[in-house]
Amino acid sequence: MMCAAVAGQRGRRVLLIEHSAKLGEKIRISGGGRCNFTNLHTRPESFISENPRFARSALARYSPAEFVALVRKHRIAFHEKHKGQLFCDDSAEQIIALLRAECDVGNVEWRMPCAVQSIAREGDRFILQSDAGSLHTPRVVIATGGMSIPKIGATDYGYRVARQFGLRVVEPRPALVPLVFDPTLWQPLSAMAGVSIEVRVRAAAGSFDEDLLFTHRGLSGPAILQISSYWNPHEPIRIDLVPAVAGEALPEQLIALKRSSRQTVSNTLAKVLPYRLAEHWLGLRGIDSGERIAELTDSVLRDLAGSLKNWQLTPSGTEGYRKAEVTRGGVATDGLSQTSFEANKVPGLHFIGEVVDVTGWLGGYNFQWAWASGFAAGAAI
Repeated sequence: MMCAAVAGQRGRRVLLIEHSAKLGEKIRISGGGRCNFTNLHTRPESFISENPRFARSALARYSPAEFVALVRKHRIAFHEKHKGQLFCDDSAEQIIALLRAECDVGNVEWRMPCAVQSIAREGDRFILQSDAGSLHTPRVVIATGGMSIPKIGATDYGYRVARQFGLRVVEPRPALVPLVFDPTLWQPLSAMAGVSIEVRVRAAAGSFDEDLLFTHRGLSGPAILQISSYWNPHEPIRIDLVPAVAGEALPEQLIALKRSSRQTVSNTLAKVLPYRLAEHWLGLRGIDSGERIAELTDSVLRDLAGSLKNWQLTPSGTEGYRKAEVTRGGVATDGLSQTSFEANKVPGLHFIGEVVDVTGWLGGYNFQWAWASGFAAGAAI
């Protein structure tokens, strides 16, 4: 819709084809129904790609401030919730209405719902066979998104089109998704389901300080969704359950408390952990939660501190596309122009948004990528 609106308002004749009967479903369900439509701190480093520099041009040409100006123009009230994340005060439907209105200004035509059965190239034109009949056009923009949340219509159609025309596709996989663990190994921790705590989580090149949530099958919450985009199968993740206390300070603090406190070890740990987690963690370490901290040896306390600061565990997988917020991977950027998003070897064919191998962090970054890449292609076609 962003691309169509920009192109239409430049005087181009635009036909927007949507296979779903409902417009902007992913927008509608985002942000708890209020749409986290951008992030004020958007920068290229907030995106994952084989080519981290690819996103720079589009993000520089269409910034969060420019989308915010569009939101203000449509008199949509919004607020900043956390770390630069902007949400509608009322409803995500307002963002859908904004985009539809901008398309109307550009006299964009619609075919909806309408499926495209095939796309072929003849000479300098494309021929699309669709539910609306045969369509002829000099340019086609693929803005089909990824495969996350298939129940609202997500498919791999964009990747199939890319491969059809000889473009390389970086293997798609679920991202911003909860992680799961071997049921047998996780069983002792399943009792922690519902416990939330701020942590520092690391995997590969990623590190985030966010909230973690224990579930019956594994781990979720913003920290885990963020790190899932960096996690690779069979690799461990590392979690600091007490990020507010330096690694070398925690054991010394516990040893100091041992000498001055008559509290139980569980009550002592509950000062830095949720009580349920403190009790359960001690049980996993073979420590009686009712034992007084003064009765534990310095060595035991140092081991306990180490387990809290560097909890290492290996997920067995993710909750998959049904729970993923986005898809990592996609059309390889080495085959696209970073200014127009046109395929280098197929003039007139463009790919934008999530279908491209550019994946943002949690918190409005992926919407900003949609607006920026849509603007760039719309300004070029």
